[in-house]
Amino acid sequence: MSVLIYLDQADGQIKKSGLEAASYGAKVAEQLGTTAVGLVLGTISAEAIKAAGKYGINKVLQVTDASLDAFDAQVYTTVIAEVATQQNANVIIFSHNANGKAVAPRLSVRLKAGLVAGAVALPDTSNGFIVKKSVFSGKAFANVAVNTAVKIVSLNPNAYGLKASGSGDVAVENISVTVPAAKVKVTGKSTAAPGEVPLSEASLVVSGGRGLKGPENWGIVTDLAHALGAATACSRPVADAHWRPHNEHVGQTGGAISPNLYIAIGISGAIQHLAGVNRSKYIVVINKDPEAPFFKAADYGIVGDAFEIVPKITEAVKKLKA
Repeated sequence: MSVLIYLDQADGQIKKSGLEAASYGAKVAEQLGTTAVGLVLGTISAEAIKAAGKYGINKVLQVTDASLDAFDAQVYTTVIAEVATQQNANVIIFSHNANGKAVAPRLSVRLKAGLVAGAVALPDTSNGFIVKKSVFSGKAFANVAVNTAVKIVSLNPNAYGLKASGSGDVAVENISVTVPAAKVKVTGKSTAAPGEVPLSEASLVVSGGRGLKGPENWGIVTDLAHALGAATACSRPVADAHWRPHNEHVGQTGGAISPNLYIAIGISGAIQHLAGVNRSKYIVVINKDPEAPFFKAADYGIVGDAFEIVPKITEAVKKLKA
């Protein structure tokens, strides 16, 4: 038996969410007294794979078929199912990101495995296998008991963190599996701007809303984000008005994120927006309206003019880092 951890990768590097899954999976394997085995699909160097060794992975399996360089949920499900069967994996770990959300439920059906989606803590293995997860868009938590022979857990990004627990040495083994023909053809993909932090991976997020009055004022958001090393996000009205690209829209109809810190500038905090961000560990709200609903969900709030407050925070951050 083993714990199999899917190490999500992009552009030849294991994603931060994949390394977090490695940290989590390695600890689960320790709890169960078994080995932690990573799995990488597609083209990636052995050196890049070895990054997982710092986080407790004993061995990494790699399927190097070039057709796996483009993500296809149906193909990935078939491949991971075959690897899990070969390895006699009794626990399979994913990150609860876009790829994990697409593959984990399919794999659950394929393997007749119980699935806990959106885990926020290590399982309690003292009496069975019970996993804590967020429910109702992060408003509450549930403890889910999994009784199937094979168990699948997808971990909320930033819920567990990166915990170095290995020497850095990891064996990389190329394996051969049947890779079915894809039914979807990828003709192109977007690329992140150099140096920018992907929103889905970010542990710090600075977000703006209609209170900024126009796109010409967005500089105070990006300045603070750059000072903190954070990603930028926005509310739906901002994206709909084309002040910012739609991929930065967070909320019920946009992306759901769970950073360690979410700073909301000039956002009233409608329930639809909260649905996408209330899994954040800490929420800081800056708004001149003391009655803004967001203050009820905030851990810290500043009532005042964002155009005066935010530049001062940015300068303070820069001085602290100097």
